[in-house]
Amino acid sequence: MKIGAVIQARRASRRLANKILKELPYGSKITVLAQVIRRLKLSKKLNSIIIATTLEKEDIEIVKIAKNEAAKFFRGSMEDVLSRSYLAAKENNLDIIVRITSDCPCIDPEIVDLVIEKHLQTKADYTSNRLERRYPVGFDTEVINFHILENAYKNAKDDYDREHVTTYICKNPDKFTITQVKTSPKFYEPDVRITIDTEEDYIFLCAIFDYLYPWNKCFTYYDIMNLLKEKPWLKLIIKKIVMKDIFESLEDELKEVIKISDLQDLKKASVFIRRHLLNG
Repeated sequence: MKIGAVIQARRASRRLANKILKELPYGSKITVLAQVIRRLKLSKKLNSIIIATTLEKEDIEIVKIAKNEAAKFFRGSMEDVLSRSYLAAKENNLDIIVRITSDCPCIDPEIVDLVIEKHLQTKADYTSNRLERRYPVGFDTEVINFHILENAYKNAKDDYDREHVTTYICKNPDKFTITQVKTSPKFYEPDVRITIDTEEDYIFLCAIFDYLYPWNKCFTYYDIMNLLKEKPWLKLIIKKIVMKDIFESLEDELKEVIKISDLQDLKKASVFIRRHLLNG
């Protein structure tokens, strides 16, 4: 059985351009993407690591990083990420795909292995630690059987499902066996983000790496959680960042807009949405 990590990576980013090329630690010349690859190499369950990038000219830089880090690479569609992931897995003859995003430089190989092990034990079609948010954003791990990914590739028609790879599977629990992995309540931090999507995220990550990386180049999820307990002020850096999310309805999206308005002290807009768009 061949288990491989497929890391989605591209330079284009709506909120922070070239985020996966930024240095961590700051000034180290080691990119965010390189940190993701190096951490996944410490997994005991993965047989291979594939960088799934695009055919865009600018993404040749990502191919160079993959080669420098001795990882495989595949180049495919910019927008149809489902297609890109499926074809990368097919080309590399994977039986099980571990989907990781390239903006998570603190991804923990022990958590990755935990999710893989749970997937194998339960004989699930799809296993994840992100369906019900318990872990902080940045440790997301999704494990998918190849034939299930192929099913999604052939049957997902919605543009959103093509862009986000696993939403078609998650929206059809009657068709697929889905398993959820949860963290210990002791380390329950669903509102913390340890990923890179904004400048504040990058500052936060630089601080984490400054504190932990000199002593352990593969510091763990638990090391980060303990650091945040010792130095809770670090979370102030990312306090006002709004996480990207998937919403099922316009009403849910408007509720999120209210949250953003409240964070930015846009009281008139918040009141207007409540009164006129959400009927009170």
